[in-house]
Amino acid sequence: MEYEVGKGVEGLSQEEISLIEESKQGDIESFERLIEPYQKKAFNIAYRMLGNLEDANDVTQEALIKIYRSINKFKGNSRFSTWLYSIVTNSCIDYIRKNRRGKVIYLDKDYETEEGNYQLEIPDNNNSPEILLERKETQYIIHDAINQLTYEHKEVIILRDIEGFSYQEISEILKCSEGTVKSRISRARSSLRILITEKLKA
Repeated sequence: MEYEVGKGVEGLSQEEISLIEESKQGDIESFERLIEPYQKKAFNIAYRMLGNLEDANDVTQEALIKIYRSINKFKGNSRFSTWLYSIVTNSCIDYIRKNRRGKVIYLDKDYETEEGNYQLEIPDNNNSPEILLERKETQYIIHDAINQLTYEHKEVIILRDIEGFSYQEISEILKCSEGTVKSRISRARSSLRILITEKLKA
């Protein structure tokens, strides 16, 4: 399939287009170069959703294999990174549903990569309850509260308030409208505020 930058191809550079085409021909080296810029964030999403290093590694690797096997389905209607993160996110949700284990998310915990230790940093936001995420004394309350959210609410809190994706990016990742994303985030934040408030009063 031929791509033309700016014509039906969302945010793809010529190099990325070439790597995608080569990957579709079975070139593993090109595929590794293609996904390399996104691997750390993909793992970060999985780790925060699953709360376990081993599970995050397994699910991330399975998702990347799935991406390689289904790369012919990528038509350039979105950024490649968005398509990749969508598969990673859905793989995490599938894993949680199948295992139904109550894992704890550690938002401020270090994990090891080939490049050394890497800390899961939380972006600086001004809105509550996000601002509470930076307060070390309430971390255990935040961990517990997020883990009590539904899958639907948990994923949007992680994608928006922790990973910092835009509404448009989240809508593409979750394959729903921006209006739906904003509504879910609003409800998720409301639920999180209630949970945090109850725990702080306890």
